[in-house]
Amino acid sequence: MDRLSGLDASFLYLETPAQLMHVCGLIVLDPGTMPNGYSFNAMKAEIDRRVRDVPAFSRKLRKVPLGLDHPIWVRDTHFDIDRHVHRLALPQPGGYEELTELTGHLAGLPLDRSRPLWEMWVIEGYEDDKVVVFSKMHHATVDGVSGSNLISHLCSLEPDAEPIAPEPAGGFGRDPRQTELLARAVVSNVTLPLTAVKLLVPSVDLITKTVGRARQGTAMAAPFSAPRTSFNGTITGHRSIAFADMSLDDIRHIKKVTGTTVNDVVLSVAGGALRAYLDERGELPSNSLLATVPVSVREHSKRSAGANKVSALFAKLGTDVEDPLERLEEMAENNRNAKEHHGAISADSLQDWAEFAAPRTFGLAVRAYAGLRLAEKHPVVHNLVISNVPGPPFPMFFMGAEILALYPLGPVFHGAGLNVTVMSNNGHVHVGLIACKESMPDVDLLVQRFPEELAKLKAAVG
Repeated sequence: MDRLSGLDASFLYLETPAQLMHVCGLIVLDPGTMPNGYSFNAMKAEIDRRVRDVPAFSRKLRKVPLGLDHPIWVRDTHFDIDRHVHRLALPQPGGYEELTELTGHLAGLPLDRSRPLWEMWVIEGYEDDKVVVFSKMHHATVDGVSGSNLISHLCSLEPDAEPIAPEPAGGFGRDPRQTELLARAVVSNVTLPLTAVKLLVPSVDLITKTVGRARQGTAMAAPFSAPRTSFNGTITGHRSIAFADMSLDDIRHIKKVTGTTVNDVVLSVAGGALRAYLDERGELPSNSLLATVPVSVREHSKRSAGANKVSALFAKLGTDVEDPLERLEEMAENNRNAKEHHGAISADSLQDWAEFAAPRTFGLAVRAYAGLRLAEKHPVVHNLVISNVPGPPFPMFFMGAEILALYPLGPVFHGAGLNVTVMSNNGHVHVGLIACKESMPDVDLLVQRFPEELAKLKAAVG
């Protein structure tokens, strides 16, 4: 029986019609490399062949009676590729604006929970000769790393080669009877208090050490210390999308000259872009914006189950610093402290505490939070989420079509209506932005600032 971990299930409970918990990807393809030429039916058939026996693509949710425990995964015995892969064509002239408007609309549609939690739209007519694949997978199924691994089932190193990833180990969980599910749920609930006792001691110890770090000035930035901006409030279900590209060589050059890291440079560029965007709108706060940065703990986790193996740290983006080089130096110092602080936290702490997310009460609390618009009434927890995902340093092919660009897009939350995801790919760095459309209708004006800020930083280092 394949039970969802508490963290995986939390993304189900967090979801509302406005707060959608799926992860999107926008893949730009060159169909000219396909050995037999492009055909939607052939592409769909090949996707079907590659995903049918991969559990993450062909399993669905089954609820536990009375909502007493987290759901389980079971095989969808009626799996139908036509319910997951769809065909669309861009209206003329088929450019950037048409693509971002269409994909923004698609990003705002919820996934059908009665089926495996993923969909793809094959979009034809982009810039005349390109094909775009827009994908959605629920966060209960993937995190950043596992999502990249799943995409590798659909990609190869040569146009006519087999997928990069081998067939996954293990198989599908069996479909148990209702009585067995109920019995396991009762046992799980009885043992939860004992688990809580085991977690309390290390958690109290962590709080004590955090207070000590804060007094020494070596703690990571604290939540609830972010300034309020126009995109920090209650969100709707409408989405706006924008994307841009940067040079990986330029980022590596800056990293080498300044002795920083790629992540330092990316966060510094993001801070500069947000500073310029807010300043132009007359909304630049005097205090620095605060970002939540997801961190993979897959290599350190002791848990074998669960798709999401992540933690998070908080990082100030230096939006209160005008000079780009000074911002990078400050960012690097703060990030060193944040990494040391984060390293002192158990890799599984977030997953351990997430086991206490009760299906019914958690969902009701999220809906009450949104309905009462509480995100606008308490101090801002964080301004946005920023993810930096390493991608392949070599060309890759999706169903034989060369991948020209890959823009990941994460979820947005009440109180933080903007998500920035950066991914490297074959010498390029692709920047994907997704936002609540009402909170940030002009998201394209922000993404345009990323390559501009990188150029400023490059000029500053010489």
